[in-house]
Amino acid sequence: MNAQLGRREILLVYTGLMLGMLLAALDQTIVSTALPTIVGDLGGLNRLSWVVTAYILAQTISTPLYGKLGDLYGRKKLFQVAIVIFLIGSVLCGIAQDMTELIGFRALQGLGAGGLMTGAFAIIGDVVPPRERGRYQGYMGGVFAISSVVGPLIGGFLVDNLSWRWVFYVNLPVGAVALVVVAAVLPQLQGRRAHRLDLEGAFLLAVGAGLLTLALTWGGTTYPWGSGTIVAIFAVGVVALVLFAFQELRAAEPIIPPHLFRNRIFDSSAAMGFLVACAMFGAIVYLPLFLQVVHGVTPTSSGLRLLPLMGGLLVASIGSGRAISAIGRYRMFPIVGCAVMTVGMALLSRLQVSTPYWKLAVSMGVLGFGMGLVMPVLVLAVQNAVDPKDMGAATSSTTFFRSIGGSFGVAIFGAIFANRLGYWLPRELPRRAGLHAQQAATLLHSPPAKLRALPPAVHTGLVQAFGNSLHTVFLWAVPFGALAFLASLTLREVPLRERDTLPREVPGAAADGLAVNAPRE
Repeated sequence: MNAQLGRREILLVYTGLMLGMLLAALDQTIVSTALPTIVGDLGGLNRLSWVVTAYILAQTISTPLYGKLGDLYGRKKLFQVAIVIFLIGSVLCGIAQDMTELIGFRALQGLGAGGLMTGAFAIIGDVVPPRERGRYQGYMGGVFAISSVVGPLIGGFLVDNLSWRWVFYVNLPVGAVALVVVAAVLPQLQGRRAHRLDLEGAFLLAVGAGLLTLALTWGGTTYPWGSGTIVAIFAVGVVALVLFAFQELRAAEPIIPPHLFRNRIFDSSAAMGFLVACAMFGAIVYLPLFLQVVHGVTPTSSGLRLLPLMGGLLVASIGSGRAISAIGRYRMFPIVGCAVMTVGMALLSRLQVSTPYWKLAVSMGVLGFGMGLVMPVLVLAVQNAVDPKDMGAATSSTTFFRSIGGSFGVAIFGAIFANRLGYWLPRELPRRAGLHAQQAATLLHSPPAKLRALPPAVHTGLVQAFGNSLHTVFLWAVPFGALAFLASLTLREVPLRERDTLPREVPGAAADGLAVNAPRE
């Protein structure tokens, strides 16, 4: 149920939530600019995508668990615990001495980030009526927009002037402020109730999602797609998820309640979230790499050059959020957004080594605008369509599918990039510079600054190989955007409630699983 809070109290609560969300959102992007330098220092280019994947995967696995625990114990405590876990992970990432340690500590960060994302959206659902929620969730989308550019910009500045390790240490002051604000202003909205935690389901979900992501990451790079290792990992992952589904059917307190899948709005939002995140994370993580290696700019400059992406996302996210609150309807926004996002991906897929920056800027602006029209809607639509007692589980489940899409996207496009780079390097570098393929591969362990200082023939071949490989990555993102558009067409609309009263079923709606509002008073 909603807490009876005044506007001033809601704004104070919202400030604390924004600081917590900023931590998680910023760390998805601040690291991207530093990745080439991290690889140059620690090595392990073939595991570069895992620095991102480990974070997203751990966030994904923990998201449904946080949602259920929030429903059971209260969301304030869980939100504070998530901040602490995130900060501990940040410190450990900063002192990592090799790529294996960094990947492991990034996973710990992700465990904290899962609680920050879920907690923020669910708490807004507790304190703000659905009709007003669009505006606030539009601002949350704005946080993602700002972090999408401020993150790489801050990351580039820290890499250029201090060390890549500071992209993790910078979380500490922000996290300390977030802890103080949350403790001071966020009320404890729920009390503990009797329960039995579904530990078996949590374990099966972690195993299934983790193994499928691992198979997608290793397939075609570390091992051939048809190898016994990849087939076995896929098989065990699928079996674990099937067992998870059966476990949820019999669990007293399921992590993802099966009845949610009888709600068509939940199904459509989950599908859209998965596909949008798959395309978005899979492609965007490589934009700084394109700018630094192909365009030859510094990490700081690459962050600045991502401003069109942030501008489009910020304008569309805040604008659509306010429009949704004003008109009480939301369906048109994700439909238009998915279409525009797909166009943006198609424009990015046309990039070549010789493409001028202004064309890249237009492509990023279109992509960001499309993403901004989609992001405020998914959680809002689900929260409006479910019983308030399922608020945490529904919110976390929607976020889970978006997170798993991001994890799969990074893994899939990381495998595509590594495969194409392995194809183009021996064709471009030896031909231009008389290098063996093994010698060419060692160049990739150098930071961008050293790559720019290579002899012209070597540098030209390396840039061409990177450009050809990244072109394929962006090209493969287009079908995912198109599928997201098709999924958006299935989204049903229920007018947003003026107050958070329990929804009731109306005749004929049960087959669709829709929660329909009582008439407004």
